[in-house]
Amino acid sequence: MPQPVVHLSSVLRSPLLDRAGDRLGRVEDLIVRLADGGYPPVTGLKARIGGRELFVPADRIASLAPGAVRLSGEKLSLGRFERRVGEVLLGADVLGRKLVDVEADPPRLVTAHEIELACIDGWWRVVGVDHNARAQLRRALPRRMRGLVADRPFLDWSDMEPFVGHVPSSRLHFSHRKLANLHPAEIADLVEAASHDEGEEIIEAVAQDRELEADVFEELDEHHQLEFIRERPDTQVAAVVARMAADDAADLIVEIDQERRGRILALLPPAQREQIEALLDYNPSTAGGLMSPDFISLAPADSVARAIEKVRASDLAAGTLTTVYLIDLQGRLRGSVFVVTLLRADPRRGLEEVAEREPVWVATDADLPEVARMMTDYNLVMLPVLDGEERMVGVVTVDDVLELTLPAGWRRRFGLVRD
Repeated sequence: MPQPVVHLSSVLRSPLLDRAGDRLGRVEDLIVRLADGGYPPVTGLKARIGGRELFVPADRIASLAPGAVRLSGEKLSLGRFERRVGEVLLGADVLGRKLVDVEADPPRLVTAHEIELACIDGWWRVVGVDHNARAQLRRALPRRMRGLVADRPFLDWSDMEPFVGHVPSSRLHFSHRKLANLHPAEIADLVEAASHDEGEEIIEAVAQDRELEADVFEELDEHHQLEFIRERPDTQVAAVVARMAADDAADLIVEIDQERRGRILALLPPAQREQIEALLDYNPSTAGGLMSPDFISLAPADSVARAIEKVRASDLAAGTLTTVYLIDLQGRLRGSVFVVTLLRADPRRGLEEVAEREPVWVATDADLPEVARMMTDYNLVMLPVLDGEERMVGVVTVDDVLELTLPAGWRRRFGLVRD
């Protein structure tokens, strides 16, 4: 950045000078409006003059430099400082606190050990965050010794998403738009790495998109799922559960207290409640407990064109939409076809002509090692599950198997969200 960069810590508690260079008081904090997006402009100063906290508008700042801020003009309003809607104090509300670096790969939490300012087009703006421990050391040193600590490259503010839940004037006026662009699993990682209040703020932010909120809940570990629904009323919990996949919803419901479980189930749409209650009858560590009841099925006599049409109309997750199954009138599995096979086949052909006639499957009581072995041996990402009468009742997907076979805490182990 060609403009000279000023550290926030070099301005806080520095002398506030008048036009002639005489000391009026000191700078207590800098005020910005984060809701403006981009590089937030400094809209004013919180100053202490004669024992009073006063507001100094940005247009009165003649110069802002390390160690002193000089004002312009001859007169200064003596109105007391009061927060206005959307305003954030950089020192009190952001410095030393965590932010989300949404452009890191993967996204991570970082601590704002220093905040960087630069004058752009006549406005002082927040341009970056230094999360390095050297910045923390520099802040701890006496002002005259801070120059001994070399500057390091800092993170671009436009890549940051700050937490503002603790700021009364901004809590309802900041949308966390950048978070919505992350994958639900990345957002869940951030929630799990954050404090409870920070995690709650992330959950509240993504709740503006109800589908995204449900996707994030599906990705959270059991501990954090329970942590964030414990304080919510039954109606809100039911609204989240209603948008979750049936197997993930069942996994969550089974961990809720028995008394509350019944109340939440009663608030769900009848069809989904029936699906979840059916899944709750199986041992969670068996194929029946792992499976999802959602899959695409067609009659053996249907055509390839009909199958492709049904795939296009499906709202199943694209990552699990790899296979369609041939089911007879009694609900028995008669074959399976990969979606890619459908795309390569003549649309006029019948499904029986292109299907695997003897697809691999497991019973509802098959244990996890058996399920994993079958999927590995046959290179499957979806495995049909049949009940005692050989009727197809669901599919186990590879992500559910991986979730149970990978070591506990594996996301943290590889430092995906470490500062």
